[in-house]
Amino acid sequence: MKKTLFSAAKPTGRLTLGNYLGAVENWVQMQDDYNSIFCVADLHSLTVPIEPSVLNDNSNAVFANYLACGLNPDKCVIYFQSHLKAHTEMGWLFNCLTHFGEANRMVAFKEKMQQKKEVLVGLFDYPILMAADILIHDAEVVPIGEDQRQHLELARTLAQRFNNKYGETFKIPTGLYPKIGAKIYDLQNPTKKMSKSDEDTSGTILLEDKPDVIVAKIKRAVTDSDTRIIASNDKPGVTNLLTIYSKLTNKTIKEAEQHFEGANYGKLKAETAEAVVETLKPVQDKFNYYMTHKDEMYAIAKQGVEKVAKYATNKVDVVKEKMGLICPK
Repeated sequence: MKKTLFSAAKPTGRLTLGNYLGAVENWVQMQDDYNSIFCVADLHSLTVPIEPSVLNDNSNAVFANYLACGLNPDKCVIYFQSHLKAHTEMGWLFNCLTHFGEANRMVAFKEKMQQKKEVLVGLFDYPILMAADILIHDAEVVPIGEDQRQHLELARTLAQRFNNKYGETFKIPTGLYPKIGAKIYDLQNPTKKMSKSDEDTSGTILLEDKPDVIVAKIKRAVTDSDTRIIASNDKPGVTNLLTIYSKLTNKTIKEAEQHFEGANYGKLKAETAEAVVETLKPVQDKFNYYMTHKDEMYAIAKQGVEKVAKYATNKVDVVKEKMGLICPK
Protein backbone atom coordinates (compact mmCIF):
# COMPACT_ATOMS: atom_id res chain seq x y z
CA MET A 1 0.00 0.00 0.00
CA LYS A 2 1.32 3.41 -0.96
CA LYS A 3 1.35 6.10 1.70
CA THR A 4 -1.00 9.04 1.17
CA LEU A 5 0.64 12.37 0.36
CA PHE A 6 -1.08 15.76 0.44
CA SER A 7 0.05 19.25 -0.51
CA ALA A 8 -1.42 22.48 -1.87
CA ALA A 9 -0.62 25.99 -3.07
CA LYS A 10 -2.59 29.18 -2.40
CA PRO A 11 -3.71 31.14 -5.47
CA THR A 12 -2.81 34.48 -3.88
CA GLY A 13 -0.76 35.14 -7.01
CA ARG A 14 0.63 33.40 -10.08
CA LEU A 15 3.05 30.53 -9.51
CA THR A 16 6.72 31.43 -9.59
CA LEU A 17 9.94 29.66 -10.44
CA GLY A 18 10.37 29.30 -6.69
CA ASN A 19 7.06 27.42 -6.44
CA TYR A 20 8.11 25.20 -9.32
CA LEU A 21 11.59 24.33 -8.05
CA GLY A 22 10.67 24.26 -4.39
CA ALA A 23 7.38 22.37 -4.60
CA VAL A 24 5.61 21.43 -7.84
CA GLU A 25 8.62 19.81 -9.53
CA ASN A 26 9.03 17.60 -6.47
CA TRP A 27 5.31 16.75 -6.49
CA VAL A 28 5.63 15.54 -10.08
CA GLN A 29 8.45 13.21 -9.07
CA MET A 30 6.49 11.92 -6.06
CA GLN A 31 3.18 11.16 -7.77
CA ASP A 32 4.34 7.68 -8.78
CA ASP A 33 5.51 6.78 -5.28
CA TYR A 34 2.54 7.91 -3.20
CA ASN A 35 -1.22 8.04 -3.20
CA SER A 36 -0.90 11.72 -4.07
CA ILE A 37 -3.53 14.39 -3.46
CA PHE A 38 -3.02 18.03 -4.47
CA CYS A 39 -5.41 20.92 -4.28
CA VAL A 40 -5.58 24.59 -5.17
CA ALA A 41 -6.02 26.12 -1.70
CA ASP A 42 -8.46 28.81 -2.79
CA LEU A 43 -10.13 29.04 0.65
CA HIS A 44 -6.78 30.02 2.15
CA SER A 45 -6.56 32.91 -0.32
CA LEU A 46 -9.54 34.54 1.39
CA THR A 47 -7.42 35.11 4.52
CA VAL A 48 -6.18 38.37 2.93
CA PRO A 49 -8.24 40.91 0.98
CA ILE A 50 -8.42 39.85 -2.68
CA GLU A 51 -10.67 40.88 -5.56
CA PRO A 52 -13.05 38.10 -6.65
CA SER A 53 -11.96 38.34 -10.29
CA VAL A 54 -8.30 38.13 -9.27
CA LEU A 55 -8.90 35.09 -7.09
CA ASN A 56 -10.85 33.42 -9.90
CA ASP A 57 -8.11 34.08 -12.46
CA ASN A 58 -5.34 33.00 -10.09
CA SER A 59 -7.15 29.79 -9.16
CA ASN A 60 -7.54 28.84 -12.82
CA ALA A 61 -3.89 29.70 -13.48
CA VAL A 62 -2.57 27.64 -10.56
CA PHE A 63 -4.64 24.60 -11.59
CA ALA A 64 -3.49 24.97 -15.20
CA ASN A 65 0.12 25.20 -14.06
CA TYR A 66 -0.26 22.05 -11.95
CA LEU A 67 -1.16 20.20 -15.13
CA ALA A 68 1.39 22.02 -17.26
CA CYS A 69 4.23 21.19 -14.86
CA GLY A 70 3.45 17.49 -15.06
CA LEU A 71 0.86 16.52 -12.46
CA ASN A 72 -1.06 13.71 -14.11
CA PRO A 73 -4.72 13.14 -13.11
CA ASP A 74 -4.26 9.45 -13.97
CA LYS A 75 -1.58 9.23 -11.28
CA CYS A 76 -2.79 11.71 -8.66
CA VAL A 77 -5.84 13.65 -7.47
CA ILE A 78 -6.10 17.37 -8.27
CA TYR A 79 -9.02 19.55 -7.17
CA PHE A 80 -10.09 22.95 -5.89
CA GLN A 81 -10.18 23.10 -2.08
CA SER A 82 -13.50 24.98 -1.98
CA HIS A 83 -15.20 22.14 -3.90
CA LEU A 84 -14.77 19.77 -0.94
CA LYS A 85 -16.93 20.88 2.01
CA ALA A 86 -15.11 18.53 4.39
CA HIS A 87 -12.25 21.06 4.58
CA THR A 88 -14.28 23.77 6.29
CA GLU A 89 -16.36 21.41 8.40
CA MET A 90 -13.28 19.70 9.83
CA GLY A 91 -11.67 23.12 10.20
CA TRP A 92 -14.43 24.19 12.62
CA LEU A 93 -14.17 20.96 14.60
CA PHE A 94 -10.43 21.54 14.97
CA ASN A 95 -11.08 25.15 16.02
CA CYS A 96 -12.84 23.63 19.00
CA LEU A 97 -9.85 21.42 19.75
CA THR A 98 -7.11 24.07 19.44
CA HIS A 99 -5.94 26.15 22.39
CA PHE A 100 -5.82 29.89 21.77
CA GLY A 101 -2.20 30.02 22.90
CA GLU A 102 -1.22 27.44 20.27
CA ALA A 103 -2.81 29.44 17.47
CA ASN A 104 -1.35 32.68 18.83
CA ARG A 105 2.20 31.29 18.70
CA MET A 106 2.19 30.87 14.92
CA VAL A 107 5.18 32.89 13.67
CA ALA A 108 3.81 33.33 10.14
CA PHE A 109 0.71 35.09 11.47
CA LYS A 110 2.77 37.49 13.59
CA GLU A 111 5.00 38.35 10.63
CA LYS A 112 2.07 38.92 8.28
CA MET A 113 0.17 40.94 10.88
CA GLN A 114 3.08 43.41 11.04
CA GLN A 115 2.98 43.84 7.25
CA LYS A 116 -0.75 44.41 6.81
CA LYS A 117 -3.10 47.20 7.84
CA GLU A 118 -6.18 45.00 7.66
CA VAL A 119 -5.93 41.67 9.49
CA LEU A 120 -8.72 39.12 9.10
CA VAL A 121 -9.65 36.40 11.58
CA GLY A 122 -9.09 33.88 8.78
CA LEU A 123 -5.41 34.82 8.67
CA PHE A 124 -5.11 33.94 12.35
CA ASP A 125 -7.11 30.76 11.88
CA TYR A 126 -5.66 29.35 8.66
CA PRO A 127 -3.12 26.97 10.26
CA ILE A 128 -6.12 25.14 11.77
CA LEU A 129 -7.78 24.89 8.36
CA MET A 130 -4.43 23.64 7.02
CA ALA A 131 -4.49 20.91 9.66
CA ALA A 132 -7.96 19.95 8.44
CA ASP A 133 -6.73 19.91 4.83
CA ILE A 134 -4.13 17.32 5.74
CA LEU A 135 -6.04 15.19 8.21
CA ILE A 136 -9.32 14.70 6.31
CA HIS A 137 -7.28 12.60 3.86
CA ASP A 138 -5.28 10.78 6.56
CA ALA A 139 -2.19 12.08 4.81
CA GLU A 140 0.95 10.43 6.11
CA VAL A 141 3.41 12.52 4.09
CA VAL A 142 3.32 16.29 3.55
CA PRO A 143 5.99 17.84 1.27
CA ILE A 144 6.47 21.25 2.80
CA GLY A 145 8.79 24.23 3.07
CA GLU A 146 10.59 25.27 6.24
CA ASP A 147 8.24 28.24 6.63
CA GLN A 148 5.32 25.82 7.10
CA ARG A 149 7.04 23.48 9.57
CA GLN A 150 5.28 25.05 12.57
CA HIS A 151 1.89 24.64 10.91
CA LEU A 152 2.52 20.96 10.25
CA GLU A 153 3.50 20.53 13.89
CA LEU A 154 0.11 21.96 14.85
CA ALA A 155 -1.59 19.38 12.61
CA ARG A 156 0.40 16.62 14.29
CA THR A 157 -0.51 17.99 17.73
CA LEU A 158 -4.23 18.12 16.91
CA ALA A 159 -4.20 14.59 15.48
CA GLN A 160 -2.48 13.24 18.58
CA ARG A 161 -4.76 15.21 20.91
CA PHE A 162 -7.88 13.90 19.20
CA ASN A 163 -6.57 10.31 19.25
CA ASN A 164 -5.74 10.55 22.95
CA LYS A 165 -9.10 12.07 23.88
CA TYR A 166 -11.51 10.23 21.60
CA GLY A 167 -9.67 7.11 20.46
CA GLU A 168 -7.45 6.27 17.49
CA THR A 169 -8.81 8.21 14.51
CA PHE A 170 -6.04 10.05 12.64
CA LYS A 171 -2.72 9.06 11.19
CA ILE A 172 0.11 11.35 12.28
CA PRO A 173 1.55 13.17 9.23
CA THR A 174 5.27 13.50 8.62
CA GLY A 175 6.90 16.41 6.82
CA LEU A 176 9.03 15.88 3.75
CA TYR A 177 11.48 18.76 3.42
CA PRO A 178 13.32 19.12 0.09
CA LYS A 179 16.99 19.96 0.61
CA ILE A 180 18.28 21.85 -2.43
CA GLY A 181 16.07 24.39 -4.13
CA ALA A 182 13.46 24.24 -1.38
CA LYS A 183 13.70 28.00 -1.20
CA ILE A 184 14.44 30.21 -4.21
CA TYR A 185 15.03 33.85 -3.35
CA ASP A 186 13.90 37.14 -4.84
CA LEU A 187 16.29 38.32 -7.57
CA GLN A 188 16.23 41.89 -6.24
CA ASN A 189 16.28 40.97 -2.56
CA PRO A 190 18.08 37.63 -2.27
CA THR A 191 17.55 37.40 1.48
CA LYS A 192 13.75 37.13 0.93
CA LYS A 193 11.95 34.14 -0.53
CA MET A 194 10.61 34.53 -4.07
CA SER A 195 6.88 34.91 -3.47
CA LYS A 196 3.81 34.76 -5.69
CA SER A 197 2.11 37.24 -3.34
CA ASP A 198 4.54 40.12 -3.94
CA GLU A 199 3.03 43.10 -5.72
CA ASP A 200 6.47 44.05 -7.07
CA THR A 201 7.40 41.25 -9.48
CA SER A 202 10.73 42.71 -10.63
CA GLY A 203 12.59 40.09 -8.59
CA THR A 204 10.11 37.29 -9.23
CA ILE A 205 10.13 34.94 -12.21
CA LEU A 206 6.55 33.93 -12.91
CA LEU A 207 5.95 30.66 -14.75
CA GLU A 208 3.98 32.71 -17.30
CA ASP A 209 6.74 35.28 -17.95
CA LYS A 210 7.76 35.57 -21.60
CA PRO A 211 11.40 34.71 -22.49
CA ASP A 212 12.47 38.35 -22.93
CA VAL A 213 10.99 39.23 -19.52
CA ILE A 214 12.83 36.33 -17.88
CA VAL A 215 16.13 37.35 -19.46
CA ALA A 216 15.66 40.98 -18.38
CA LYS A 217 14.81 40.05 -14.79
CA ILE A 218 17.82 37.74 -14.43
CA LYS A 219 20.10 40.28 -16.10
CA ARG A 220 19.12 42.81 -13.42
CA ALA A 221 19.50 40.28 -10.58
CA VAL A 222 21.46 41.57 -7.56
CA THR A 223 24.95 40.12 -7.16
CA ASP A 224 27.84 41.86 -5.36
CA SER A 225 31.16 43.61 -5.97
CA ASP A 226 33.20 40.43 -5.47
CA THR A 227 33.40 38.74 -8.88
CA ARG A 228 33.90 35.16 -7.65
CA ILE A 229 31.05 32.85 -8.62
CA ILE A 230 30.71 30.74 -5.50
CA ALA A 231 27.91 29.84 -3.12
CA SER A 232 28.35 31.34 0.33
CA ASN A 233 26.32 33.11 3.01
CA ASP A 234 27.92 36.46 2.21
CA LYS A 235 26.99 36.17 -1.50
CA PRO A 236 23.21 35.52 -1.39
CA GLY A 237 22.51 36.86 -4.88
CA VAL A 238 25.15 34.72 -6.55
CA THR A 239 24.17 31.71 -4.45
CA ASN A 240 20.56 32.13 -5.55
CA LEU A 241 21.51 32.19 -9.23
CA LEU A 242 23.78 29.15 -8.78
CA THR A 243 20.95 27.30 -7.06
CA ILE A 244 18.53 28.04 -9.91
CA TYR A 245 21.13 27.07 -12.53
CA SER A 246 22.12 23.86 -10.75
CA LYS A 247 18.52 22.72 -10.28
CA LEU A 248 17.60 23.31 -13.92
CA THR A 249 20.75 21.69 -15.34
CA ASN A 250 20.87 18.76 -12.89
CA LYS A 251 24.27 19.84 -11.62
CA THR A 252 25.40 20.02 -8.02
CA ILE A 253 26.31 23.44 -6.62
CA LYS A 254 29.96 22.35 -6.69
CA GLU A 255 29.71 21.38 -10.36
CA ALA A 256 28.03 24.71 -11.14
CA GLU A 257 30.85 26.59 -9.37
CA GLN A 258 33.43 24.68 -11.38
CA HIS A 259 31.53 25.37 -14.59
CA PHE A 260 31.65 29.13 -13.97
CA GLU A 261 35.17 29.24 -12.52
CA GLY A 262 36.97 32.27 -13.93
CA ALA A 263 33.81 33.58 -15.66
CA ASN A 264 32.02 36.85 -14.94
CA TYR A 265 28.51 37.49 -13.68
CA GLY A 266 27.32 38.14 -17.22
CA LYS A 267 27.97 34.52 -18.18
CA LEU A 268 26.28 33.24 -15.01
CA LYS A 269 23.18 35.34 -15.67
CA ALA A 270 23.04 34.52 -19.38
CA GLU A 271 23.28 30.76 -18.88
CA THR A 272 20.86 30.81 -15.94
CA ALA A 273 18.33 32.75 -18.03
CA GLU A 274 18.78 30.31 -20.91
CA ALA A 275 18.15 27.35 -18.58
CA VAL A 276 15.00 28.99 -17.17
CA VAL A 277 13.58 29.85 -20.62
CA GLU A 278 14.30 26.35 -21.96
CA THR A 279 12.71 24.67 -18.93
CA LEU A 280 9.58 26.82 -18.94
CA LYS A 281 8.81 26.68 -22.67
CA PRO A 282 6.96 23.31 -22.63
CA VAL A 283 5.30 24.30 -19.35
CA GLN A 284 4.02 27.53 -20.88
CA ASP A 285 2.76 25.75 -23.99
CA LYS A 286 0.67 23.36 -21.88
CA PHE A 287 -0.45 26.17 -19.60
CA ASN A 288 -1.77 28.18 -22.54
CA TYR A 289 -3.65 25.10 -23.77
CA TYR A 290 -5.47 24.54 -20.49
CA MET A 291 -6.25 28.22 -20.01
CA THR A 292 -8.04 28.15 -23.36
CA HIS A 293 -9.68 24.78 -22.67
CA LYS A 294 -11.04 25.35 -19.17
CA ASP A 295 -13.80 22.79 -19.69
CA GLU A 296 -11.14 20.06 -19.73
CA MET A 297 -9.54 21.52 -16.62
CA TYR A 298 -12.83 21.66 -14.72
CA ALA A 299 -13.61 18.06 -15.72
CA ILE A 300 -10.29 17.00 -14.16
CA ALA A 301 -11.11 18.99 -11.01
CA LYS A 302 -14.58 17.41 -10.78
CA GLN A 303 -13.12 13.94 -11.22
CA GLY A 304 -10.51 14.70 -8.57
CA VAL A 305 -12.93 15.86 -5.89
CA GLU A 306 -15.21 12.90 -6.57
CA LYS A 307 -12.31 10.53 -5.86
CA VAL A 308 -11.66 11.94 -2.37
CA ALA A 309 -15.10 13.22 -1.27
CA LYS A 310 -16.44 9.97 0.19
CA TYR A 311 -13.36 9.27 2.29
CA ALA A 312 -13.07 12.86 3.53
CA THR A 313 -16.79 13.15 4.32
CA ASN A 314 -16.75 9.84 6.21
CA LYS A 315 -13.74 11.04 8.20
CA VAL A 316 -15.63 14.18 9.23
CA ASP A 317 -18.66 12.11 10.26
CA VAL A 318 -16.50 9.84 12.42
CA VAL A 319 -14.99 12.89 14.13
CA LYS A 320 -18.40 14.48 14.71
CA GLU A 321 -19.84 11.34 16.27
CA LYS A 322 -16.83 10.89 18.55
CA MET A 323 -17.18 14.50 19.70
CA GLY A 324 -20.83 13.87 20.60
CA LEU A 325 -22.61 15.37 17.61
CA ILE A 326 -25.62 13.55 16.17
CA CYS A 327 -25.05 12.60 12.56
CA PRO A 328 -27.98 11.81 10.26
CA LYS A 329 -28.18 8.16 9.22
